[in-house]
Amino acid sequence: MLSIEAFWKRSCVLAAVAAILVLAPPAYAEDIVVVGNTRGDADMIRSYFAGTSPQDVEQGLQALRNSGRFSSVSASREKGRVVVHVSETNLINRVVFEGNSKVKTETLTSEVRTRAHGSFNKVVVEQDIARLLEIYKRSGRAGAKITYRTVELPNGRIDVVFTVEEGEKTGVKEIKFVGNNVFSTGRLVDLMETTEMNFLSFLKTSDVYDPDRIASDLELVRRFYLKNGYADFHVVSSDAVFDPAQGGYIVTVVVEEGPQYRVSVVDIESHLPDIDPQSLRGELRIEAGDVYNGDAVEKTVEALTRDIAKKGYAFSQARPRGERNPAAQTVAIRFVIDEGPRVYIERINIRGNTRTRDYVIRREFEIGEGDAYNRVLIDRAERRLNGLGFFKKVRITNEPGSSADRVVINVDLEDQATGNFGVSGGWSTVEGFIGEVSVSESNFMGRGQAARASVQVGQRARGVSLSFTEPYFLDQRMSAGFDIFAKKSDAYYYSYYSTTSIGGTVRFGVPITEEISFSPRYSIYNTNISIPNSSTRPYNDCQNPIWGYTPGYGYAYAPTAADVSLYYNCQSNGEASLAIKESVGSRLTSLVGYTLSYNSLDNFRNPKNGVHAQLSQDIAGLGGDSRYVRTTGDIRYYHELPFLDDVVGIARVQGGNMFGLGDYKFRVIDNFNLGPTLVRGFAPGGLGPRDISNWTSTYGNSLGGTNYIGGSLEVQFPIWGLPKDIGLRGALFADAGTLWGYNGQTNFSKSLTGVYNPTCTYAYTVESNYGQGTCITVSGDTAQIRSSVGASALWQSPIGPMRFDYAVILSKAYGDVTQRFRFSGGANF
Repeated sequence: MLSIEAFWKRSCVLAAVAAILVLAPPAYAEDIVVVGNTRGDADMIRSYFAGTSPQDVEQGLQALRNSGRFSSVSASREKGRVVVHVSETNLINRVVFEGNSKVKTETLTSEVRTRAHGSFNKVVVEQDIARLLEIYKRSGRAGAKITYRTVELPNGRIDVVFTVEEGEKTGVKEIKFVGNNVFSTGRLVDLMETTEMNFLSFLKTSDVYDPDRIASDLELVRRFYLKNGYADFHVVSSDAVFDPAQGGYIVTVVVEEGPQYRVSVVDIESHLPDIDPQSLRGELRIEAGDVYNGDAVEKTVEALTRDIAKKGYAFSQARPRGERNPAAQTVAIRFVIDEGPRVYIERINIRGNTRTRDYVIRREFEIGEGDAYNRVLIDRAERRLNGLGFFKKVRITNEPGSSADRVVINVDLEDQATGNFGVSGGWSTVEGFIGEVSVSESNFMGRGQAARASVQVGQRARGVSLSFTEPYFLDQRMSAGFDIFAKKSDAYYYSYYSTTSIGGTVRFGVPITEEISFSPRYSIYNTNISIPNSSTRPYNDCQNPIWGYTPGYGYAYAPTAADVSLYYNCQSNGEASLAIKESVGSRLTSLVGYTLSYNSLDNFRNPKNGVHAQLSQDIAGLGGDSRYVRTTGDIRYYHELPFLDDVVGIARVQGGNMFGLGDYKFRVIDNFNLGPTLVRGFAPGGLGPRDISNWTSTYGNSLGGTNYIGGSLEVQFPIWGLPKDIGLRGALFADAGTLWGYNGQTNFSKSLTGVYNPTCTYAYTVESNYGQGTCITVSGDTAQIRSSVGASALWQSPIGPMRFDYAVILSKAYGDVTQRFRFSGGANF
């Protein structure tokens, strides 16, 4: 045993030796000499060498080369020492791009590894050029050329200049499908977001070749075939070849369609106790006899999974199993419900979002951290995130957690611009020329909220509006929002009165199912009716004559009273109906209402199949001056016609009814005032009850009604010979409908004279206040059907949607006002 004193002496000696070994420079450092360094420290360079043996020297030299700080390195042995010769690389002062206009400098800078204040490395620069060329390729400039040069500066510094020759746009020249027999190539190309180049290419970017977008498009094609019963469909290959002669890519897709299957049997098989398969049949979205539909199968899986989870089986999943019978071309579908592996979500990582807040992403998941892992609900969340429109792409993957029963969910996404500043303009036969400036944001401050403000200035209408929507009110899958508006519409050829409305609406949206939603609302607004009375619009000069203008009033320019006749009087220059004059003034309307909607359309912007139905009801009388109940309904059915490529049939039925509460008297503006929205070929307010007391002023004296019903059939088709992405389609239509039920006054004697007098005063007498009389004659107030047929041109133009309608009237009532041609359209810049 050592004594304590001896132990401490030995410990001190060992500590001293260790300190010397740690702090003293390596013995070989004195045997390595560094030559040629001006900025780098010699000791730092020596640290790359583990020794002076040939192997150590070669490894050190390679490490110096890999550091990228030296343009050349070598070593030699002189007098027993290793001499390392280095030539330092230049320091980069700045990185410059020239010649680029189609791709922003900020985008190019973010993609290169050559950066200011770093060391110049030729290999890295060449890798940067390859990366930049790939960016240009994805931007539709596959013929771009990029070179670089360096500019020498004092003190060993340089500028690196990338010179870009962007070249012409090289998009997708042609998309070919091979192996398709059921659906034409044009129909399949129409499903894709990628389009072919044409004379509108300078206005669009959808014709740029993007491998990721092509892959996404082919998934849309696959889902389309599965939805239409082709369960064996698959994409054999997809190839894109750049053709320098044509200046674009030729994309060739080889497919195998297989037969169309019908469903022979639909069954549910449960392996869970206390779960009766028959009790789940209400969740089925597909039945025996139907054409096989992949979307319906997917929705059934989601519905079954949610239902059994509510019953306490959090780990259970429904899986579809199909048994094909190729000979009979049928498939038996069995949804098997099993208890899945007991795996919990340990963590959900949100990565890549620079703007959208985490909670906006997390709320699209029906499950969270600590919950049972369920792949069906994860896939549903991915579809929801992609559907928000906030991200360029969304990808959800899994990785093992900290234990065997834990999984980590990774959500990788990339934000995209969601704001819009728009300047739009257009013209319609109803409102004339109109322009709008708007600012909108669908992901306000990254919170997922939608906001919009707009100002309208037009020939006959102008106004301002502000709207805001919170899609997750009170942290529930329920939207809430408000609208504030002020609008003024001037009197014109089809209307002898002006209106000014100021008010707002508070609204909610409650999804009941994937297709059904309930939207309650409350609105309050003040509407003022006025009648212009000037020499250009003398619509009230029978009660308020204009000196020197109204016939019989004034002698400077107007004929004397003796010259007034049946054909020349205060009404012959246009006069508002007494019913309109009775409605003049302001009225406050406070109403509560709702809309019940059903939507199964395959594409909301350009539907080809499905149903869109709405039932709306408003009850006015919660304060204010108006007291009535108004109910409207609208059903539209879309169906792609068989055996005809991209031809869509549309059937529409609409109707409405309103009645007053108590002794409420409707104003003209309360009523339904319809025209081309009910039957094309009629002017705005052109059908239904109308004051025809003055045969020279019937056009602007629509009175409206309290009941309407209408139906239409329309067939929309591509215009053969034109590229589909031009967006031009044709249509043939047939409309029928009627508007009736004017419940207003017809005798206004007391209103005009202040004394009750049931006897009407005839027009064109002195007592009739310059010729209007005290009663009106109403025509068209019957359920007589109005009808028309016609043709339309629809253009989804680069500057906005446009529609041209030309109708031929088949039947009308006396006094109706027709308008065969109708155009509406606009532009966004």
